[in-house]
Amino acid sequence: MNANAPADGEYRIEHDTMGEVRVPAKALWRAQTQRAVENFPISGRGLDRNQIRAMALLKAACAQVNKDLGKLPAEKADAIIAAANEIADGQHDNQFPIDVFQTGSGTSSNMNANEVIASICARNGVTVHPNDDVNMSQSSNDTFPTSTHIAATEAAVRQLIPALEVLHESLANKARQWRTVVKSGRTHLMDAVPVTLGQEFGGYARQVEAGIERVKACLPRLGELAIGGTAVGTGLNAPDGFGAKVVEVLVAQTGLAELTTAKNSFEAQA
Repeated sequence: MNANAPADGEYRIEHDTMGEVRVPAKALWRAQTQRAVENFPISGRGLDRNQIRAMALLKAACAQVNKDLGKLPAEKADAIIAAANEIADGQHDNQFPIDVFQTGSGTSSNMNANEVIASICARNGVTVHPNDDVNMSQSSNDTFPTSTHIAATEAAVRQLIPALEVLHESLANKARQWRTVVKSGRTHLMDAVPVTLGQEFGGYARQVEAGIERVKACLPRLGELAIGGTAVGTGLNAPDGFGAKVVEVLVAQTGLAELTTAKNSFEAQA
């Protein structure tokens, strides 16, 4: 049974350049998303929730910058931002059915986001076009890697590093607690010379501490965002400075100072 098939068996007909396609009647996605669902029935695993959130935050930031630059009417931009914020808040996670194993550029998931945002806008009384409005000044080739880096940076800063710091402190506490407890060291699967349990746990604590240092050292590169490069890295069809302005909005949205504009768009999209 298709996990994305409606329980009531009801569909609507959507149209694209390839013709008609049946879409579950209550779905917020449209034709391109449905074709991707049918083209990539591979793992049954969709995008990570964190990346859906990141993609939505990115779409909101792009709409804000397009509005500020006079490219997108305020009514449309505000509707896109409101819809994207609903997605970022987790209200529409079930509207992202495309398998994580899909086109390499993430084109299908980018269009999934564009279509869902457009449908939410329509439901709220504002007509926007998934490509011309929601995807304005963007390409799958810069939005998908950007959302990946936003999600990974946020996960590292808000989840991974804090968890490792708690683990490090716990191990360090045990190292102090057991500093006088003597045990046999082990080497080559045999008992060896004496060592304290505190020394052993001190080693574990330092390993975790070094891991934290390595993760933090990765953040400047991880936080580089490709947005603004558009299709191939040249920035064609995006206003001058678009990427940098979007990053400014994203930093304000997320509080992640680690997010920066990529030093080289071609490398960031490679």
